Amino acid sequence: MGSCLSTESRSPVLNSPGGRKRKNSRKKLGSRNSSFESKREEQLYRIPGRMFLNGASDVASIFTQQGKKGTNQDAMIVWENFASRTDTIFCGVFDGHGPYGHMVAKRVRDSLPLKLCANWEVNLKGDGSLGETNLNGTGSMNLESTSFLASNEESRAVDVEGTENHENMFQILKESFLKAYKVMDRELKLYTTIDCFCSGTTAVTLIKQGDNLVISNVGDSRAVMGTRDQDGHLTALQLTVDLKPNLPAEAERIRKCKGRVFALRDEPDVARVWLPNNDSPGLAMARAFGDFCLKDFGLISVPEVSHRRLTEKDEFVVLASDGIWDVLSNKEVVDIVVAAPARSYAARALVESAVRAWKCKYPTSKVDDCAVVCLFFKSNDLSSASAIKSDEKIVSSEERVVDDNNEGSSEPLGLNRSGTVRNDGDKLGNECKDEEDEADEDDSLLYSDPGKDWSALEGVSRVNTLLTLPRFVLGGGDKPAAGAAKAHK
Repeated sequence: MGSCLSTESRSPVLNSPGGRKRKNSRKKLGSRNSSFESKREEQLYRIPGRMFLNGASDVASIFTQQGKKGTNQDAMIVWENFASRTDTIFCGVFDGHGPYGHMVAKRVRDSLPLKLCANWEVNLKGDGSLGETNLNGTGSMNLESTSFLASNEESRAVDVEGTENHENMFQILKESFLKAYKVMDRELKLYTTIDCFCSGTTAVTLIKQGDNLVISNVGDSRAVMGTRDQDGHLTALQLTVDLKPNLPAEAERIRKCKGRVFALRDEPDVARVWLPNNDSPGLAMARAFGDFCLKDFGLISVPEVSHRRLTEKDEFVVLASDGIWDVLSNKEVVDIVVAAPARSYAARALVESAVRAWKCKYPTSKVDDCAVVCLFFKSNDLSSASAIKSDEKIVSSEERVVDDNNEGSSEPLGLNRSGTVRNDGDKLGNECKDEEDEADEDDSLLYSDPGKDWSALEGVSRVNTLLTLPRFVLGGGDKPAAGAAKAHK
């Protein structure tokens, strides 16, 4: 995006022998890097138990669908027998943004688990040398790939649960997550094939080992658990906080680093991060991989890491991008998963319900990309779980997606909307219930009311993650301008 400096100015002139040799050497280096990446991807695709495309296994269901805004920038992964441990599963959802967001999301999806695995092994052995070695760009991928692929051939004898108590297990994994995220972000900056200056991705990931669940989060993707209360009613428990600039602690950090936080007048509920002396980029989250234009001004990639000890009351966990949470509440998501006819269909049912909700609640918006991972904790069939009592009447997906239950965004259990959608669409209410059966997937304006003032950015009421060139009053500090910015993908 114009931020990377080229080394061509230091090269010898093209008509000299040195110039031709340097040019050819660069081509050969690029060819070697491409070959390495291809082989690396091929090795990853062949790993048993690693699932990243739409599908399902005995314990998980994953599904993603492109929205109406361009290339699908969401990515997801479920990795069973992670780190060659039969009781361990890694899951993740990544929501990219910016011109190269789709590439950043996929790269983090492929590389982050390897880094986490490598750092986990190092921390178990009490040796921190590999964590520093990982900072050396491409070489780190060689070390990680070699370490992981070798582990597939012979199982490790280390068993965390058998040798450490649960608290130590969490501390080891927390340190591993923190190191892996740090290395991943630094490595993104070194990539020459992906421009991460104004592109990035969220990441909500977890490791389940036995009855331990460790969750890490960067950005506004979310993890929600379906669990039972004391009366046996199925409830939704939010496990992560949407890390947005409207959180006081996040805004304070950004402002201390000379970044600016404010919302545009046309979208007063959406706080954004801005450069100190430039009217860009207007990022709607406070933490992310990439986005190096803001890394010196308060944006960080340090994850929030938490631990939960699973009990018999816990049924499943849902990881999803904001394309789901923008239109469905936590409770609605849990109910949709429970009402799915089979486990293998749960993630797809959730995405389809979200798409219908987009058309009903925000008819002038472009449907966002959606990605969902559903991880089930028990081996019994999902149909038996659907008989569990619920605080709310379990209705069909078509009826459920139009419920409007707004909550706050600063606490883990108090957020049903991700906060990146304007409230204008909430006025539709019950109108969607009578009209949803007539929905046309290719007609985003089918339910629009010509007499309703949507007050939208260029006719789009769904707020974009990234903006550029907003108009604001110079010298006004964090105050937005009177004019509205134009949104882009």
